[in-house]
Amino acid sequence: MITARQTKKQQQEQTQEQAQAPKRPTHREPNRAAARTARRQLNLATRHQLAASGIPDGTITSRTRPGGPWQRLLPRVYLLQTGPPDHRQRALAAVLYAAEPAADPLSGDTAALTGGAALALLGIRDAPHTPADVLIRAPRRLTGTPMVRPLATARWPRTIAVSGIPCTRPVRAAADFASRAGDPARIRSTLAHVVQAGWCHPQDLHAELRAARLLTRPAIRAAASELVAGVRSIAEALARDTLTATDLPTPLWNARLYTPDGTFLASPDAYWPDEGVALEIDSAEYHYTRDAWHATLHRRLRLESHGILVVSATPSMIRDTPEEVIRALRTLLTLTASRPTPPTAQARGHQQLPLFPGTG
Repeated sequence: MITARQTKKQQQEQTQEQAQAPKRPTHREPNRAAARTARRQLNLATRHQLAASGIPDGTITSRTRPGGPWQRLLPRVYLLQTGPPDHRQRALAAVLYAAEPAADPLSGDTAALTGGAALALLGIRDAPHTPADVLIRAPRRLTGTPMVRPLATARWPRTIAVSGIPCTRPVRAAADFASRAGDPARIRSTLAHVVQAGWCHPQDLHAELRAARLLTRPAIRAAASELVAGVRSIAEALARDTLTATDLPTPLWNARLYTPDGTFLASPDAYWPDEGVALEIDSAEYHYTRDAWHATLHRRLRLESHGILVVSATPSMIRDTPEEVIRALRTLLTLTASRPTPPTAQARGHQQLPLFPGTG
């Protein structure tokens, strides 16, 4: 039989055990909150987010000391792991640095990756992406770092998430890249790759460049002119420059050719529809394998079977011996004048708008 005195004694012993037991750390729940933030943000967090989770400044400092479990990537931005950051984490760290402290950095409302850094996430690797360009809303100002270049803008764009990172749309990223690139060849190459990869339409890019008042710059205006004309690569741009300097007729660039029954035939780099002559620029980079080379030969056979005469050249031929390519084209364009059988292929749905008078 348990007496009241025994029950009281048991309660006293239990209270004493609880007092002697080690206390749980008070930061357990805040650590859980920080972990949720890290999972959402590629294992990254800002000092503001960590403090809001209840983690003291002293804890943040101690954990980011050499050999600690965290790393300081940028001012007020921390990587909550010991391993090195990957390219996605570096890109998101730039956005976290630039976003307003109290805002959700993943919303794209106060900071968004743009320029070469955003294009690199899309696979356009030839665009320099360090420092990372990050848009912020004007008139806000933010000090840049060697890794982040904040760009204040009054034209806040629609944003998208690329690999979980807030970015401007490719057309805006391309325009922002061009606005800060000084090398005309790099501008030409990058804009061509963005369009060739299908990330934006040439006319949409033209509209964005016009809205940003960038068409007054000769290098950007020339690159945009090529894209509107149908040029989709640096090799084609070089060929266009070469042909423009001659008295040869102006071809269609990347026109889609169809047979009379509506079957798609091919899309040669340059095509003279009245003469039925095509120029194919065959780069070794894209014909390295046996299958790729066979596909190129089959495409040429299809063109020739429909009465189209083909001149094949490599980019190096156009660069180093352009006169040989021009002579071959001139010969075929002249021969077709007396040809009894005209080509049966037709270019459909192809339109090239002269948006840039005087630029070719």
